[in-house]
Amino acid sequence: MGNSTVSNLDDNASAAAAPVPAWPPAQLPTSPVLSLASFGHASAPAVPSILDAPERRYVTSGRVAIALALRQAGVQPGDAVLVPAYHCASMVEPVIWAGATPVFYRIKADTAVDLDDVAGKLDGRCKLLMATNYFGFPQDLPALRAFCDAHGLQLLEDCAHAFLGSVGGRPLGSWGDYAIASSMKFFPLYEGGCLVSARHPLATVQLQSAGAGFEIKSMLNTLESGWGYGRMPVLRALSWAPLQLKAVLWRLLKARRRADAAPLAPGSSDGGFSFDPRWLDKRSSLMSRLMLRLVSRRRMGALRRRHYQQLQNALGQLPGCQPLFAQLPDGVYPWVFPLKVEQPQALFRTLKSRGVPVVRFGEFLWPGVDASVCANSVTLSRQVLQLPCHQELRASELAWMIAQVRSAVEASAA
Repeated sequence: MGNSTVSNLDDNASAAAAPVPAWPPAQLPTSPVLSLASFGHASAPAVPSILDAPERRYVTSGRVAIALALRQAGVQPGDAVLVPAYHCASMVEPVIWAGATPVFYRIKADTAVDLDDVAGKLDGRCKLLMATNYFGFPQDLPALRAFCDAHGLQLLEDCAHAFLGSVGGRPLGSWGDYAIASSMKFFPLYEGGCLVSARHPLATVQLQSAGAGFEIKSMLNTLESGWGYGRMPVLRALSWAPLQLKAVLWRLLKARRRADAAPLAPGSSDGGFSFDPRWLDKRSSLMSRLMLRLVSRRRMGALRRRHYQQLQNALGQLPGCQPLFAQLPDGVYPWVFPLKVEQPQALFRTLKSRGVPVVRFGEFLWPGVDASVCANSVTLSRQVLQLPCHQELRASELAWMIAQVRSAVEASAA
């Protein structure tokens, strides 16, 4: 769900409480940014996605979608929810909000769900299994579906890392009772997530607009994030005067807002990890919903695979480094390129100081989740660094990032 940018690998506290170093700005976009090329169609087959589900609701973040899924699944105070031990805080906080107890289960070294460990944790309280398709690589979803059916569990398919793809001829998101995704990780959006179901109606999930301020902020931030990395310069020049007026009006609006007023946008859009229930009934912005319809999935899928393979070819044989996944199977459309490294702390600091947009998923595990709970989760949280491979990376940006990583790794090995 969230992306960690902090650096203390030995701290097992929540990321929300950890200090964030003042790293220089990233020299290329960590997530997709809007450009004219976003709407182009690559010469590739149609790409299945979580949006192929018949029931869909567009919300402001993946964590909100998790909370709504728990509510739809009938999770009540006193119930237990099975959560992977490799996680970020924004996956766990909706469970706490629902009044349920998170029961952390083991994953294997390749991030696969350890079903033997899950089976050993089942009791009368367990109502739902949350399974994450890490970094865009799907779990064995037919096996998970069969396991849940055999044990009377509902399955929540966490596609926050895996918006695109299919398993067994069915799109991701169709194997779970419910599935969630974080569209911000795949589309050039300021905010956005979705809750879908191929098995249950979502008629009781009623959403409303978050207001004009939210709609305007979502549109402008989507545009400005692209302008900040040199995209659409002509549009930026034409928008100069309106943006100056916007800045003045925004300052006036902030000055008049009460200190306890609800924020104009969810904290998830600005990198926060906390769960705010005030966004449970809020619909994703019109700008975000338009982008989901207009941005080319074919181009997204083709370029993500191409960029991932370039990173794997360039970095996979560096000393002290290995790709988390040995191969990129057909039909997998990765969120990021996860690289397992032997000296992660020093490399992370070096790359961040150079403006390389490296992140770490699950760097801060929930308090109490340590090697005795799942040694693999601790190892992955400490040793796996993620580099962007999204579709909006320019060839020059990708080449620069590869050069920086190679230089940093070779310097540390010297």
